[in-house]
Amino acid sequence: MTGPEYAPPHPALGRPYQHNPKQSRLKPQVVEQDVLTLARERLRVLFERFDHVSVSFSGGKDSTIVLNLALEVARELGRTPLDVVFWDEECIYSENVDYVRRVAADPDVALRWMCVPVKHRNACSSESPLWYPWAPEDRHLWIRDLPYEAITEIPGYDYRDPANRLSVPEVSGLLFPPTLGNVVQLLGIRADESLIRRAAVSRRAVDNYIVKDTGGYGGANNLQHAGNVWKAYPIYDWRTEDVWLAPKLFGWDYCRVYDLMDKLGFGPRQQRLAPPFGEEPMQRLDQYHQCEPELWDRMVYRVPGAATAKRYSRTELYAFGGVPTKPPGITYEAWLRDLVQANFPPKEAAQVSKAIRAHLRMHYRKTADLLAPTADHPLTGYSWAFFIKIAMRGNFKDRRQPNIGRRPPEQVQRMYEKYRADLAPYLAELAEMKALEGAAP
Repeated sequence: MTGPEYAPPHPALGRPYQHNPKQSRLKPQVVEQDVLTLARERLRVLFERFDHVSVSFSGGKDSTIVLNLALEVARELGRTPLDVVFWDEECIYSENVDYVRRVAADPDVALRWMCVPVKHRNACSSESPLWYPWAPEDRHLWIRDLPYEAITEIPGYDYRDPANRLSVPEVSGLLFPPTLGNVVQLLGIRADESLIRRAAVSRRAVDNYIVKDTGGYGGANNLQHAGNVWKAYPIYDWRTEDVWLAPKLFGWDYCRVYDLMDKLGFGPRQQRLAPPFGEEPMQRLDQYHQCEPELWDRMVYRVPGAATAKRYSRTELYAFGGVPTKPPGITYEAWLRDLVQANFPPKEAAQVSKAIRAHLRMHYRKTADLLAPTADHPLTGYSWAFFIKIAMRGNFKDRRQPNIGRRPPEQVQRMYEKYRADLAPYLAELAEMKALEGAAP
């Protein structure tokens, strides 16, 4: 059986990427051009290389910048209407809905409003670690009615069985069949938002903002992702200040819920529109309560654990800040197994265990030193506290990473002293446990 037919890549896409030597990460460089000029240049390159350009749009500030800049270039090159894909996650602000409608009214925009049951992380509940917006079996709990623009089916995606549902990255390839040729999705990913996003654009010396789309987290097959789709991050080097300056300078429309967040005292870096129930976003659930109380009242009944997470998501209950103290007389390895089994259903527990094993291998490839309870190892950045947090709330998108980086020798020395002091009581406990085992009849 032959694979799907699609246009050969642009010559610039066909050449091998130039990787950094020894897998080192690119260092920031000072350049003469401003980030606005660089973003426009990148977008012109993308429109030249790809047969089809699509904007992944959430209504948030970053995708708003990408949309407006892409529209500029599309109009300049006669490539309108511009394909824009909006994944409606059901639990969104009413102003977000209104803003997306304003965008869709632009004749240069061809907006696809996706209301399809896809897999989303629910970190609010260990018993229900996933939830599915617009799931037909939960129609009686829906936050709101389907919008009249809704696209509710994707050819090739069967969502009737919840166990077979995929995430947005896994299923998005079906939106871009090989008949469209080579496709690039434009995303508003920025390096200053997280270390993971910074790493995503720091691995290649050439075209570092273009990435082959491999189908998300491993759930997609070659029929769902035919190999003709790339992702690009044209504003990866923008700062939050840049993002808010552009609408002011150019008079661009934006989602007005940000104004409400500002009035309520949320700082610029706290103002985000994202799926609300993931490990990090659930720390901001109180924003929904303050910004749109009626929406929040419905969210409490829609997603298991939402009310509890709103109150306790930044506490030890969800392994934020501190972590629980290990029970005496048990090793950290045994306690981790108990935590994973207690916090997740079997399928998700297997995923969490696999992630823990992968990080443990990373530690022991660099050193034979045992892990300390809470102090990071100076060489690897790992401690047992790191693994406890994974065991309690998961790491399904692999965003939790060890605390590593280049440090001056005096700081490394202080870290070693702290590590040894933290490890010593645990070594004494292990010796006592071993002695007790030897004394048992």
